[in-house]
Amino acid sequence: MAVTIRGKRLPLPILQGGMGVGISLDRLAGAVAACGGMGTISTAFCGFQEPDFAQNPNAANLRALERQVKHAKELSKGAGLVAVNAMVATSQYADSVRTALRAGVDAVVCGAGLPRDLPAIAAEVPESDAALAPIVSGGRAASLICKLWDKHYGRVPDFVVLEGPLAGGHLGFSKEDALESQAGRPKPLSDLLREVLDALAPFQEKYGRDIPVFVAGGVKNGAEMRRYMDEGAAGAQFATRFIATEECDASEGYKQALLDARQEDITIVQSPVGLPGRALRSPLIRRVEAGTQPRPDRCVKCLVPCDFKTTPYCISRALIAARNGDWENGLFFCGANAGEVDRLSTVREQMEQIIEEWRNAR
Repeated sequence: MAVTIRGKRLPLPILQGGMGVGISLDRLAGAVAACGGMGTISTAFCGFQEPDFAQNPNAANLRALERQVKHAKELSKGAGLVAVNAMVATSQYADSVRTALRAGVDAVVCGAGLPRDLPAIAAEVPESDAALAPIVSGGRAASLICKLWDKHYGRVPDFVVLEGPLAGGHLGFSKEDALESQAGRPKPLSDLLREVLDALAPFQEKYGRDIPVFVAGGVKNGAEMRRYMDEGAAGAQFATRFIATEECDASEGYKQALLDARQEDITIVQSPVGLPGRALRSPLIRRVEAGTQPRPDRCVKCLVPCDFKTTPYCISRALIAARNGDWENGLFFCGANAGEVDRLSTVREQMEQIIEEWRNAR
């Protein structure tokens, strides 16, 4: 069951997905890693609680990220691995990666865009031997990343996260595909997995090593994880189910919003990042849909593709509001199966449940 990633042993093939803003920080990531999985800190505005955040958000974010990586590593006690999720679309993407690497993170996972230059950024921190991994939506993206990294940097990903259309947060699919998945007609994750495995095969042969693939997006439980592992996946990534844990860095208000959610409360939103996303249909989303949400009055330029003059809302403010439990003004990202989360638990209980489901699915 254990997976080796860039020479490091991951005892359990379970990744905790990165969730920003402030949903997966050091407490959650460290708790998952302590149980033998890979815990993930989201770098997105991770310094929002710093006293000088309003005046100097960039410095606050990097300072907080360094502290959080080190603390998560301490909490892990060397059992599992600690990763960061760095969104390519953020203006602090490269700086966040460098900071995490210098702090001793075990892996860097990148989504919300293609991390074309991730190996070059990592090379600026030669003392780090962290694993590098892209989040892909299918075989085409996996092939493109491998070709670029192979040609320009002489390396390929250390592992890959395949995120299907049922995932929470930003999606690497068109809005039409996202809506199809929301209507119960998603492209099977098994088909996407086959595409990715086929795309990686020639690069695994060239480099003489495995490139583990972890499936994500709508993976309900350990039984489904086992099925995908039988189809060639190394393991699975879970995110939404870890929100309703005591160790999750989200506020009690966010956790309660998730616990109260029904399947019909989940919708597809258009994010200022330029990608569709899956979230709870909070009052903010209803106002955006009705065209009554006030435009942002200021901008800290946290996202490269965002134009605050045309965007319907400020995503950083909306995510911070959600993290703090502000149902009226928050953007509550969640996966397609969020309506099935109905109780508060602990990270250890969740990890043990996933493994028990995996073992029973014979």
